[in-house]
Amino acid sequence: MMRDRRILLAVTGGVAAYKAVYLARRLLEQGAELEVIMTEAACRFVGEQTFAAITGRPVSTDLFGSDRVSPHTELARWAELIVVAPATAATLAKLAAGLSDDLLSATLLASTAPVLLAPAMHTEMWENPATRRNIEVLADDGHRFVGPAEGALAGGDVGPGRMVEPDEIVEAIESMLAGPLTGWRVLITAGGTREPIDPVRYIGNRSSGKMGLAIAASAVALGAEVQLVTSSPLPPPAGVQVYPVETAQQMADKVWELAAGADVAVLAAAVADFRPAEEHGSKLRRHDGLPEISLESTPDILAGVARLEDRPFLVGFAAETGSLDGAKRKATEKGVDLLVANDVAEEGSGFGTDTNRVTMMYPDGSTDDWPLLTKREVADRLWDLVRRIRLT
Repeated sequence: MMRDRRILLAVTGGVAAYKAVYLARRLLEQGAELEVIMTEAACRFVGEQTFAAITGRPVSTDLFGSDRVSPHTELARWAELIVVAPATAATLAKLAAGLSDDLLSATLLASTAPVLLAPAMHTEMWENPATRRNIEVLADDGHRFVGPAEGALAGGDVGPGRMVEPDEIVEAIESMLAGPLTGWRVLITAGGTREPIDPVRYIGNRSSGKMGLAIAASAVALGAEVQLVTSSPLPPPAGVQVYPVETAQQMADKVWELAAGADVAVLAAAVADFRPAEEHGSKLRRHDGLPEISLESTPDILAGVARLEDRPFLVGFAAETGSLDGAKRKATEKGVDLLVANDVAEEGSGFGTDTNRVTMMYPDGSTDDWPLLTKREVADRLWDLVRRIRLT
């Protein structure tokens, strides 16, 4: 769940800073990418070289003197999740007030990533009305808390205020990173197939694969395990298992192989309906005269998945020009659970664009028109719809 997830660990000046060393180790063991920020006070408790040795990266400690041009904004944009452990009373007060006078507070103020706070302080400080107000403000701002626990504190005191153990923080992080599609295995196709005429030429279409790639990126962000069968030349999103193909037959073979193990299949690729019946082994030349090219049907990938005995929830796509009547027939005849149709002749909704206007079509003949959206917005809304349908 944490593999390749970008986590920023912020360590502040409390005795519990020593626990953050083990926390860093546990996060790395889970496969996370880890950056560490330490406040000046934190460096009084644990040496920054300790974290550098564990992570293999330099520790960030200051707004100035860094190799980064703008360390707080770069770290803020990089992080998928920020963990402050320990989070002292002074740190909570600074964050609640929106101050940004050091690298940690400036980074948190510049970030839109979720924040997990692991408080650590003496009982009297934890129970102080000022601290309680700060906690309320931070909770209202959307920050999550883990702990504190009750136990031994610095100076021999005992009571609430002890930072929870690193393994409990790891569990809280896993919970925050677990999206609504966590546990789902998703199969997605993207791109337009190329059906060879000869070693130089092919029959294809104008599909860029942007819609399928956006669906894959959204699924990964929502926690799904994604298998992407793609003919698109565009780079795939991080975190997906990629199966590159070129022809409709190659795509069909791979999709039919993977579909039985998928929970959901979203077949967004623009698959050629026809291919040359004969592929010439050498380049066809003009001086040899006008060739005759006989066509034959390509495999119907969507129908093949629909016929599987233990098939996944099936989402098909239909690229039409003008009328969507053909897509309506496809939605009712192909055995899909949902069909996404669009008019590629419409401005802003065609191949290669960053936007799309789609119509959701259901097996009972009902439809739902969506407005013009970015392809990522379409993807996010599509997963929300699929999730709601599957849960009902």
